[in-house]
Amino acid sequence: MSRLSTTARSIELAIRPETPIERQILATPELREGLAWGEPRFGHPEGKVYLHVREVLDNIERIPELDALSRERLRLVAIAHDAFKYCEDRSNPRDWSRHHAAIARRFMEKFTPDRVVLDIIELHDDAYYAWRNARFDAPAVGYEHKTLEHLFERVGYCLRLYYLFFKCDTQTGDKTQASLKWFEKKVPAAL
Repeated sequence: MSRLSTTARSIELAIRPETPIERQILATPELREGLAWGEPRFGHPEGKVYLHVREVLDNIERIPELDALSRERLRLVAIAHDAFKYCEDRSNPRDWSRHHAAIARRFMEKFTPDRVVLDIIELHDDAYYAWRNARFDAPAVGYEHKTLEHLFERVGYCLRLYYLFFKCDTQTGDKTQASLKWFEKKVPAAL
């Protein structure tokens, strides 16, 4: 068995696709490449993106009384959200159109018109960025627009689902929980 097919098989065994759209996106070379990318690092000691996705999916399974549509949406977000870190532009100041979340959104637009899924994918790190901006006297250059107010404008209509994904994503690896605790204090109505 070739290295590529071994990796694809490992990804499929870890993700365990449940729906036709999950199987369809997992069959794309660019998503598989992104899921196979990564080395152990702070916040992601598991290394490979697909191993992180498995942790997020496990957290989704632990959400009590989650309806079928919300579960399906959260799974799609989980599978795609970090899969394009391998091709992200990390220049400073940031080009947000080349951020991994923006790339993931554009990728998923080919597979679903679901605005909830697309917006959560695109903004999945923004609660963290808003927390970071709130911690310091002045936001980092290029991050000024990453505020809680901006986030609410974009995902206020699906804030509970956004929060659930942010929680599932943040409670993985060795990520700091400070941003989640801060966000929970700011949006208690979404809990």
